[in-house]
Amino acid sequence: MNAAHADEAQAKALLKAMSDYLASQKVISFAMDSTLEIVTKDKEKLGLASSSTLTLQRPEKIHVIRTGGFSTVELVFDGKTVTILNKDGKLFAQAEVPGTIDNLVDTLRDKFHKPAPAADLLMENVYDHMMPIIVSVKDLGSGVIHGIECDHLAFRTKEADFQIWIAQGARPYPCRYTITNSKAQGSPQYTVDVTNWKTGTEVAADDFIFKAPVDAKQVKPAELQDTDELPAFFGVK
Repeated sequence: MNAAHADEAQAKALLKAMSDYLASQKVISFAMDSTLEIVTKDKEKLGLASSSTLTLQRPEKIHVIRTGGFSTVELVFDGKTVTILNKDGKLFAQAEVPGTIDNLVDTLRDKFHKPAPAADLLMENVYDHMMPIIVSVKDLGSGVIHGIECDHLAFRTKEADFQIWIAQGARPYPCRYTITNSKAQGSPQYTVDVTNWKTGTEVAADDFIFKAPVDAKQVKPAELQDTDELPAFFGVK
């Protein structure tokens, strides 16, 4: 096996090991710091930062709270209904989405046009989900993220470039995930850093039941604004 093939085989093996580990964890919680880059018409690159907490219970429950500079958004999914609350606007919307977390991610993207770019890592089988669209994969050696030594992988699809740093050792979880939109002007990136990783009995109990604030108003999903990391006023004009 030549060096290039060995590099690719090792990268695939590391990605598969991460995927198998994630699938084996039925209860997970972690914190995320994310940065969404945008490039203006004047070619100025800006970064929008937010922080989130996430708890999931496979196969069909998830609870996310994201706090950013423009809005605080909560998402709760109990296997039957997904609820999204804009806490600042005191508005929430609900939709019937029976099934797994995998189905929820696909529905948010395809039906409700919520991109959830890092949600690929929440899939039941990350490796099988991602490999069909990957055209190349490389093992770039080691890197250190928040003091944790990681395996650093890079892979490409026809639409974007990806990098992932996977914690070495018995818990190979993703410490950093970066997506580069190579087709867009300025090649903006979306980066997620994962901290406070917990599994099993380490995870605080969550009933995954949405509790509407007393002053919140329910609206239709299409009427719920500013729940993405890119606020509406940053849209293309």
